[in-house]
Amino acid sequence: MAGTRVAILGAGPAGVGAAWLLQRRGAADVVVLEQRNDVGGNAGSFELDGVPVDYGSHRLHPACRPDILNDIRSLLGTDLVDRPRHGRIRLRGRWIHFPLKPLDLALSLPWSFGMGVTKDALRRLMPGATGDNGASFASVLERGLGTTICRDFYFPYARKVWGVPPENLSPMQATRRVGAGSLGKMARKAVALVPGFKAAGAGRFYYPRGGYGQISRALADAARRAGADIQLGTAVRSVQLGTPHRIAVEVNGSRNVIEAEHVWSTIPITVLARLIDPPAPAEVADASKRMSFRAMILIYLVLDQPQFTPFDAHYFPEADVALTRLSEPKNYSGRTEPANRTVLCGELPCTVDDALWRSSDADLATLVSE
Repeated sequence: MAGTRVAILGAGPAGVGAAWLLQRRGAADVVVLEQRNDVGGNAGSFELDGVPVDYGSHRLHPACRPDILNDIRSLLGTDLVDRPRHGRIRLRGRWIHFPLKPLDLALSLPWSFGMGVTKDALRRLMPGATGDNGASFASVLERGLGTTICRDFYFPYARKVWGVPPENLSPMQATRRVGAGSLGKMARKAVALVPGFKAAGAGRFYYPRGGYGQISRALADAARRAGADIQLGTAVRSVQLGTPHRIAVEVNGSRNVIEAEHVWSTIPITVLARLIDPPAPAEVADASKRMSFRAMILIYLVLDQPQFTPFDAHYFPEADVALTRLSEPKNYSGRTEPANRTVLCGELPCTVDDALWRSSDADLATLVSE
């Protein structure tokens, strides 16, 4: 209702998007609190030597909820471009196009890999072949995709990303993160890219010309125009629950208190649990302390050439390459400027304070160069 104040913690796309919707509907007066000096969070962007780059690799998929996609289109206009997915996977020393293409699979896959997939498919036809072997990421995918695809691609990739054996990962990771969870689904996805069979949006994505962070900046600008107060460079120090709630913030060393009837949080749950006063129930606090996060180092290389390859992303499931993905932002947006320069972004999963985390910039640059 008008006059009700909502404080939103974090100015990522969820935070600024919520602020815009609340303000434009007249549902509340909104203040957004963000500790960084820009909006977007992990989905933000910045400029490096004249090239807009993201924090990692981001795309807006056609499967985005239609009303949200329409809102983004209305804000970005022609800056939201429709692009073909054009990546590749390094598998057993060979490059395979991603998304999968039937002809490329037939011509590029190692013969031994194709035979393994065929044998796995035939085994599935045997009685009892679909029985459950336990509930984990590994068991769910191996039951659906077979041993060959899992052992050559999904399992080593998951081990690199998460830092634990695939047998220790939740089955939810398989159902939520792997779109083609069976050989049948994988085949249908490949066929869907063939002209005449192509489904709407198959093999395509949306991307802003100014980098993925342009979405959050457009949402934030719209929220401000509607009356939202977006405070950047503002660190939340505590959230005192009450009527109203009192949020202690710090800006440039000075402390202040903001009052609001509602607090919406988009920040990590572990951080929120530490900020709340009175404290969360003991079981909630204990669960929060047990949570851990996998880290990722983003390594950017500036190349004095217009383009590195025509591919937008290169995926590395194999253990001999430390990176999981290498992307070229100019190929996401289709930009040609600057004409004499491009940037690569290497993604290196690690654990905070491990050897990779402590590597020097020079060593990380060498790792990506190799």
